[in-house]
Amino acid sequence: MAVKIKLKRLGMIRNPQYRIVIADSRTKRDGRAIEEIGLYHPKENPSRIEIDAERAAYWLGVGAQPTEPVLKLLKLTGDWQKFKGEPAPAPLKVAEPKADRHAAYEAAAKEALSLDAAATTAKKSAKKPVKADEPAAETPAAPVAEEKPEGEA
Repeated sequence: MAVKIKLKRLGMIRNPQYRIVIADSRTKRDGRAIEEIGLYHPKENPSRIEIDAERAAYWLGVGAQPTEPVLKLLKLTGDWQKFKGEPAPAPLKVAEPKADRHAAYEAAAKEALSLDAAATTAKKSAKKPVKADEPAAETPAAPVAEEKPEGEA
């Protein structure tokens, strides 16, 4: 049985995501696999390439043949050079870790509470306190217009 290291396609239309699998050479592209040893997401920036180096070295050692796309990925990660005894390539670019959404929410909530407390304090200090000794200032009533009898102009 000829064993290949190949890509198994997952994902939606125009959003390919691949698993790097060990499979019989006669199986379909997305068919049954012996083992999954990694993944490849080409649409991310930078592309996400994760390969289990130990399992890749094992399968290469027992005679599994990588397909052309997988061979390029193995060369990018340095697993092929390790297998052949060549010098390792430059390290891959790695995406920055995503910010913790929970921590960002907590920080925004604290900021909103502090702004709200500051605004409330400012409103309270703007009002003059009314002392119990002094009567509240009465507002002058609006002058009442005198009514004229209907016959007069």
